[in-house]
Amino acid sequence: MTSIAMSSTTGVRSKWNRRLRGLGKRTGVSLLVGVVCFIFILPLIYAVSVAFTPSDTTSIVGAPPWPAAARQIEYTDPTTTRTSSYYLYTVPDWDGQGHTKALALITENFPPVASVFVDPANPGQTIKWGDKPGQNVYTLSHVWDITITTDNFGSAWDKMGSAEGGFPLLFRNTLAIALLGTIGAVLSAVLVAYGFARFRIPGKNLLFVILISTIMVPFQVTLIPTFLFFQAIGWTGTWLPLIVPHYFANAYNVFLLRQYFMQLPRELDEAAQMDGASPLRVLLSVIIPQSWPAIMVVTLFHFFFAWNDFLNPLIFLSGSADLWPIAVGLNNFNTTFRNAGTPAIIQAGSILAMLLPVVIFFFSQRVFMRGVVISGVEK
Repeated sequence: MTSIAMSSTTGVRSKWNRRLRGLGKRTGVSLLVGVVCFIFILPLIYAVSVAFTPSDTTSIVGAPPWPAAARQIEYTDPTTTRTSSYYLYTVPDWDGQGHTKALALITENFPPVASVFVDPANPGQTIKWGDKPGQNVYTLSHVWDITITTDNFGSAWDKMGSAEGGFPLLFRNTLAIALLGTIGAVLSAVLVAYGFARFRIPGKNLLFVILISTIMVPFQVTLIPTFLFFQAIGWTGTWLPLIVPHYFANAYNVFLLRQYFMQLPRELDEAAQMDGASPLRVLLSVIIPQSWPAIMVVTLFHFFFAWNDFLNPLIFLSGSADLWPIAVGLNNFNTTFRNAGTPAIIQAGSILAMLLPVVIFFFSQRVFMRGVVISGVEK
């Protein structure tokens, strides 16, 4: 009886040990994945933080990574009766007795001449600090207050872009280019992929290989000939070079949809044809309703590509600022405000530019991920 009880106890302990080891492994893997994900999204977190930070804070050395503003006070100079704003600094040993206090820097001097500070609690008292060895105003730190502002978004909304209209004009241009191009890309890809997947065409495999091989041709190789062609027919300075080429099917989109269409049973096509359906009716009533995940993937891929495209609009819309999309307008905006030392407004403009794609992906991620998994293709 004793041996049986000991054996039972040992078995229970072994079972709990296995469970604890398994829980420890899962916890370790989860923590590792969480740390890696946090590292990847850290730049985005910082960008959002800067966008909500007062624009004058980001130019101050030693500013915290969260939205904050350096505390200031209004001080009236008794000699000039002029009222100005001054930053508060944490001054150590301000009274010579080892005490630390937040004081406003009124006059900045360098050793051996002391700088002049004012106590906010007693504005009539001036304090001199900085004439002793090791005392320097550059070693002091600002007094920070957590401050969240949306003024940067208002500035970006009004000032982004060089043409009148600001961000709303850029948003309208980008949305029009992306939607019109996406419609053409999806329609043409569906038709071409349907032909490669279902029709018996002489040399079909060779044509498909030639089509796929165009994916390996670098975009830069065809850039100059394409520009010269569009310039010759008078399309430069318009949206046509950014929209019309997508109505002739992209090789990657065709490949993705063809692979998906080939997984669908041909018996469904034959059943529809026996009921008198034409090839077009088969496509509309049989193929497309079952292929929404893959079609959604193609739609989102192209929409995001058109939304973020920078080089094509920069080349073909040169000199037409009223037709610029967000990518080009944001680049011009960054150049202007980078020189002005206002990265907070630049980050606010970037957040505005990415807002719509993030919202679209958030609401369509389930269908999008399903299409990617089923098709087995990643872009």
